[in-house]
Amino acid sequence: MGALYWRAPTEAELAGTGLKAKHFTAPEVELWPECALPITIYSRVSTQWRSSAGGLIGLDYQEVHRELEREGLEGEHREEVMAGIRIIEAAAISLLSGEG
Repeated sequence: MGALYWRAPTEAELAGTGLKAKHFTAPEVELWPECALPITIYSRVSTQWRSSAGGLIGLDYQEVHRELEREGLEGEHREEVMAGIRIIEAAAISLLSGEG
């Protein structure tokens, strides 16, 4: 999950360490075929979060289901893709809230 939100540290963050931002390269990610569709759909709705004063709650599932419908997903395949999206969502919440 971290690869999706990865960024190199700034020069200011590295001040005094002797390192430069150019020393940090984006992580390489090998994507399994069964993960491609959940990640694609998550990427489409990754700005559609429900939040409260306490922070992120989760994705707006109305938008997630709209994307599942656009893909024509039904039955067990739809449930498998949704399960993958929920795993990504949980990891994103953890990472974005500073817990991951």
